[in-house]
Amino acid sequence: MGFVSKKAVVQARYVSPDAYIYGPTNIGSGSFVDAAVIGYPTRQKILKGNGPLDELSDGAKIGELVIIRSGVVIYENAEIGDGCEFGHNVLVRELAKIGRGVRIGTNAIVERDVKIGDRAWIQSMVYIPNGTVIEEDVFIGPNAVITNDKYPPSKRLAPVVIRRGAVIGANATLVAGVEIGEGAVVAAGAVVTRDVPPGVVVAGVPARVIGKAEDYLKKRAIYETSGL
Repeated sequence: MGFVSKKAVVQARYVSPDAYIYGPTNIGSGSFVDAAVIGYPTRQKILKGNGPLDELSDGAKIGELVIIRSGVVIYENAEIGDGCEFGHNVLVRELAKIGRGVRIGTNAIVERDVKIGDRAWIQSMVYIPNGTVIEEDVFIGPNAVITNDKYPPSKRLAPVVIRRGAVIGANATLVAGVEIGEGAVVAAGAVVTRDVPPGVVVAGVPARVIGKAEDYLKKRAIYETSGL
């Protein structure tokens, strides 16, 4: 059986009896919570604390009309915007801020202090490390990997920034510290080792500019309407 803290404010339309909701978590109206964990305390609190998880947790903030499927774990002090949707077994660490209408696929990992803008679409098994910034309307394909450490393991991190409307293809790797420009496209399997200018398409290992994003968008539109 699950657990719902007496400190939590839960207005969801459904909460599974197998869900665990810790601390002063707030879940907005119309949300759906399957067998998930929300408000899990940080590692530091678990190492230092002596009480049960509920006493250690600061809770999480979940907006309205959010869908949280089974196996999802959302840590304390995470903020989830209205209309977000999570696949199974997604991990969201503390201080992550996820905007409205974001979709995150099964087995994706969102680490500490990540910021994701409205309507971003992050597909299954994407890894997003500490401090990454993903702006509005970004698409990230399955198995993409983002890094934040140029000389691992080091104490100095260099988060990646992905600007508004960028597209990151499946299995792409973004090396620590790079910025993907607004509306840029990173091809599947590319390894990005330097900043990508706005509005271009890059591909290869290491990634190089091969075209313009506007040509990519034209080809996509033709493909979507041709039925081929």
